[in-house]
Amino acid sequence: MKIAFIGLGNMGGGMAANLVKAGHDVRAFDLSEAALAAAKDAGCATFTSASEACTGAEAVVSMLPNGAIVKSVFTADVIGTAPAGAVFLDCSTIDVATAREVIGLATEAGYDMVDAPVSGGIAAANGGTLTFMVGGTKAAFDRAEPVLSAMGKAVIHAGDAGNGQAAKICNNMLLAVHMAGTCEAFAMAEKLGLDPQTFYDISSVSSGQNWSMTSYCPVPGVGPQSPSDNDYEGGFATALMLKDLRLAMDAADTSDSAVPMGSRAAALYEDFDGAGNGGRDFSAIIKTYLSQR
Repeated sequence: MKIAFIGLGNMGGGMAANLVKAGHDVRAFDLSEAALAAAKDAGCATFTSASEACTGAEAVVSMLPNGAIVKSVFTADVIGTAPAGAVFLDCSTIDVATAREVIGLATEAGYDMVDAPVSGGIAAANGGTLTFMVGGTKAAFDRAEPVLSAMGKAVIHAGDAGNGQAAKICNNMLLAVHMAGTCEAFAMAEKLGLDPQTFYDISSVSSGQNWSMTSYCPVPGVGPQSPSDNDYEGGFATALMLKDLRLAMDAADTSDSAVPMGSRAAALYEDFDGAGNGGRDFSAIIKTYLSQR
């Protein structure tokens, strides 16, 4: 397929490269010259505007920073520029309302479109092992699924338009709660004189077991390799976790949902980000607890 790819940042660059590896003709655009150069090295054709990249494309994939940019790009450069019959896939993480609005505009113009945010991080984007949570009609999902499968290991239809975003922000709110709790437990165990590895050996096979502990342990040298073993560099930046938590808090307000644990996790990450840790992996929040001696 001829696929336009808009947004070639840390996630988008690897995703576009995997579409090339799958045999697709990828037409790439980004505002960053360095990102365009990397995409060209990966086998993408590069263009000087989003609308130019979309001309003649059978599918358009976007990976953009926020909802305002997604709406601007699709209304100005994608809808009406891409050929009739093209399918649109927005893989950005944005608010549910904007996702539904943009999909509505695309649908009114005669296009199929899905929201398809991802889980997995930069390593999964580069390795083609992302999980996609997809919102949209069954017809739109069926058209989008082959494109998404070239970039991920799991493609799950979450239901109607916007439900992909709903799944993403609920999942990441739960992840933040798990990570904060895991950090608390390890910090308290250490202060009580329990060796971190010993606590891991016990809790990882007991009722406290969770992904943040056994797959992404915040304690260096414990469990599988994770950003904590690299001084909390790489992985999933605190600033990005905070972005998702803010989206979750907005969604909780609009849906009248009680999220006391999510609210507390959001407050913790607001403070941690505000202390200059936005670029560090979100598991580095354990330092907040270990410093309270």
